[in-house]
Amino acid sequence: MDLEPTMKVLQALQNEEARYVVVGAVALNLLGLARMTRDLDIFEDPTPDNIERLKRALSSVFSDPHIAEISASDLAGEYPAIAYVPPEGDFSIDILSRLGEAFAYADIEAQMVSFDGLSIRVATPAMLYRIKKDTVRLQDRADAERLRERFGLVG
Repeated sequence: MDLEPTMKVLQALQNEEARYVVVGAVALNLLGLARMTRDLDIFEDPTPDNIERLKRALSSVFSDPHIAEISASDLAGEYPAIAYVPPEGDFSIDILSRLGEAFAYADIEAQMVSFDGLSIRVATPAMLYRIKKDTVRLQDRADAERLRERFGLVG
């Protein structure tokens, strides 16, 4: 994974004071569990004000008029996930506000992690474990097991 676009997006989110939490493989990496990935997974507060912050952040990193199409109503709707693929590179961002009925942005327990001069909101190990342990995706179950072992979590 090319770390540069991820760091640029995280810096831009910080600059715009967006309300987000990093989940997925990037979160694992920030918590010290190395795993390859090609995307950044973030939970976003789906309020209109925060989605405008997200759009300003993305627009400061990527020259893409399609960013304007991201809407709070989409993220608060029936399918509360957007896969944003910038026009260049091999990188994407999964923007979520809810995972089914199981987890919403407000439910995601987070902690601050310092990395490369940034303070990044990352889901706690226990939260990532709860998100990943019961999915059908084998990689998520493997991630959950690594989290359980590393952080002494009870499943």
